[in-house]
Parts: sequence; C-alpha cells; structure tokens
Amino acid sequence: MLAAISVVPVLVRVYLSPLRTLQGPPSPSSFYGHVRQVCKAGNAPTTRQWVKQYGTNVLCRWLFMIPCLWTADPLVIRHVLHSGNYVKPWEARISASRVVGDSVLVAEGEKHKGQNPAFGPAQIRELAHIFISKSAELRDLWAGEVAAQGGNAKLNIVDGLKKMTLDVIGLAGFDYHLEALNAKDRPTELNEAFSHIFNATPPVSIFRIIMDFLPFLDFFPDERTKAIRAAHATMHRIGTQLIRDKRAAIMRERADKSSNIEKKDLPGRDLLTLLIKANMATNIPENQRLSDAEVMSRTFLVAGHETTSTAAAWVLFALTQAPRVQQKLREELLGVQTESPTMDELAALPYLDRVVRETLRLHAPVSFTLRSAAEDDVLPVSEPLVDRNGKTQHEIRIAKGNRVIVSILALHHSTEIWGEDALEFRPERWETPPEEASSIPGVWGHMLTFSGGPHACIGYRFSVAELKALVFTLVRAFEFELAVDPEDVGSVGMFTQRPALRSELAKGSQLPLLIRPHVRS
Repeated sequence: MLAAISVVPVLVRVYLSPLRTLQGPPSPSSFYGHVRQVCKAGNAPTTRQWVKQYGTNVLCRWLFMIPCLWTADPLVIRHVLHSGNYVKPWEARISASRVVGDSVLVAEGEKHKGQNPAFGPAQIRELAHIFISKSAELRDLWAGEVAAQGGNAKLNIVDGLKKMTLDVIGLAGFDYHLEALNAKDRPTELNEAFSHIFNATPPVSIFRIIMDFLPFLDFFPDERTKAIRAAHATMHRIGTQLIRDKRAAIMRERADKSSNIEKKDLPGRDLLTLLIKANMATNIPENQRLSDAEVMSRTFLVAGHETTSTAAAWVLFALTQAPRVQQKLREELLGVQTESPTMDELAALPYLDRVVRETLRLHAPVSFTLRSAAEDDVLPVSEPLVDRNGKTQHEIRIAKGNRVIVSILALHHSTEIWGEDALEFRPERWETPPEEASSIPGVWGHMLTFSGGPHACIGYRFSVAELKALVFTLVRAFEFELAVDPEDVGSVGMFTQRPALRSELAKGSQLPLLIRPHVRS
C-alpha cells in the first residue's frame, strides 16, 4: 500500500509535465501513444509533416500516454546528448539487453566511458587487412554467381553484405572464423547464434512490452525468445572459452618478462585480445577494469555488423539511383594501383569519403535515439517557439521521467540545414558543407549517424573503415542497377532502417540489384 502511494507523486509529475504546453499531433492510441508511428520504418514523411506543422520541437506521447519531446532541434539535441541528465530509459535498455546483452548499447555512465581501449585509429589501422580480405571474398562470391547467371545476375545484396560484416566481427572482434561467407560448409555454431539474434524484429505489442519488463512472467516464450535465449547461452559458452584461451596465451607470452605489465607494452590486433591485455595491465584504475562478462559483451559487437551491412546496402542503392556518381566514384577507385589499400590510402580518396558521408546522411541506418530525463531540466532551443496557448517560449521545461526522442533522420533531412535539395543524394555537397551543419553535435562528420556526447558509438572508426573497404572493392569490380521499381524500395525495422520492398514487407530486409562485371576500357 505504501509503495503504491509513493508512486503517485512520480506519476503526477510525469503526466503533468511542462511538456504538455507544447504543440503536437493528436495521439492515435491511448496505450501506445505515438510509439508505433515513431518506431515504424519509413516514417520520415510523417515526421517531416510534424516539423512543417509544429516546428522542430514537438509534443508527442510515449507508452501509457506519457508526455514526450520529439526533437530535431540541434541545440536541444546537443544539450540532451552531452548532459549526464539524460539516460536510456528502462524500455530501451531492457529490450536491447535481451538481444545484445550487457553491451555498449545499453551501458550507462562510467560503465560506458571505460569501454574504448581497442577502438583508436592505430588499432583500427591494424584491422585493415581483415576488412579488405573479407570484401574480396564477397566480391569473388558474387563474381561466381554472376558468371553462373551468364554475366548479369539478379542478387539480393543484403544477404551477402550481412555475411561479410558478420565474418569481419568474428575475425576483428575475437579472432574467430565464423565462415558466414563459406557457402560450402555448415554454418558454425557461433554463426548460427548470431543469425538468431538478428532475425526479424517483432512489431511493438502490449504483450512484448510486458514480457520485456517482467521476463519472469514469460512462462510460454515464443520461438524468437527461445532462439535468442539459446543463442545467448551459446555465445556465453564459446566466449568464456575464448577469453580463457587468450588470457592463457598472453600469460605464456609474458612468462619470461616482468609480471608488471604496462598497457603500452601490450600489442595486439583483434579487439578481444586488446581488451584482455588492457584489462591485465597494472597501470589502470580498478574502476576501469572489466569483468570477463563485460569483456565479452564489448567484443561480441553483433549490433555493429547489422548497421554496417545496412549502410553498405544503402550506399549501393544510392549509386543505382545516380549513375553519374557511380561512374565518377569508380574512376577514382580504379586510379588506386592496388586491390589491397591501407586505411590511409582509403582515407585519401575524397570522392569515396563524400559518397559514404552523403549516404550516411540521407540513409542513416539508425533513425532515432531515445533518452529519459533523470531530473527536471530546462532545455535551450535554437529559436523561440509558440506553445499551444499561443505564448512564445524561449526554453523547454521537462520533468523527471519524460522521454526525449532525438530524430536523427529529421535532422539529416532538414532543409534549414542542408538546403532545398536535402532529400537528394548529392555527394558534392560535402566539398563545402553548409555552415549550419556545424551545429549538429555528432561524433563524426557533422551528423548524428553515430550519435554524439558520452554515449556516442565507440566503434564509428571501425564501421567507417569497413564500409569504405567494402565500397572500394565492390564498385571497382561491378556495375550496379536496381532490379525493381525505385518506388517499391522502402525499409523495415525499428531503430535500424533496413532496405526492403514495400510489396514484400513480410519477407524482411532485401534489396535486389542487377550486377555485372565492370570491364575496363
């Protein structure tokens, strides 16, 4: 009884939030609020209409009709992402942790800050040969399929890209051959586990929300839940053994040296080895030392392969819609005198960089991110706004517990920032980026593709380097055309927007392209 009474003031504060004075669209559901609209793939037209009608700061309703701030305001976003007051809410952390475990996606505070000893430029440079070799393996696989179909093949490129990026995570992450691209042999046990993790995301439902929040009530789990649980068990068993084996190898390597291992004395390549060695160093604070479970969760970057493969698919789609860009890019790539460039050589290709940046702007794989206010706060705004009472406001007040939806796509598609051609694929805009783009508080490239602030994606260098290696290898070798009507191309997913066909949404992510070898003149 006392517990119930103590909850009342919390509910009153949340529901009577000052956010209620903002303008916003009517709620389509008294339970889901606007959640299904916000989480629905391909919702960009809806949110563009919100901006047009209500501005860049909009009142919408989260689960249980809780007032929520939807924003595409750069100043508000900077405050939210860089302030320690805004954390991932329980529904985001619980749902994510059921899939990816206690990983970088769900960590908070100091726990998140101490997670990047293996993601610096020097470490990523050491992994370049893996990115290139696996890209070449995918190229050769596609070349075989093209030859088998008479020199012009129709392929669903999503499948191959997912397998390639999964193989990269295996080798670069923990020096493990997943063999996802190996069509001849049966998939490895760990490969199958990862595949189960990222099967089609179920739609938002009351039942799924309750089970995520109260998993001990899930007496009759569905097949997807059973598969995820089994996959986690497999990952834990194999991951634990990998850590034991690597730690033993490190100790043997250092047996003839002093037991005082310094961080600077510990070279390595795969991320698991780097993390274990850094964790064994004697010159790091105890609060930055990770448990074996934490080391494992930071190495099994299953989410990374999904977003990188999605980004690569959108790059190839964009190139099919801009043949001139595809040709210009290919000419630059063929000017490189080696098929195995270093990361520095890839970084020196300006048009490749512009194509990648423009794709990650226009087709950002992650469409939004969600935060919750830990305490009452006042948010600065880029420009004054008129509330639903007709009063001009120069700030936004928010109550503890209110959610903030940071719309990545709306910011990336803003005509106020990118100009009237914001929805066009035009890599040349990155020759002289608009001054307004400098207001976007992203960790990379004046965009929010990899978020920003303390919770920015720590693997962004890894992802960009891998993406450039893929595009370099594939565009040098093939010419790409879209095999379906462009109007039929849409997306599926919630947080990650994966390419799909509107006419076949039930089949999940797919992108059929016509592929033929490029013949040099």
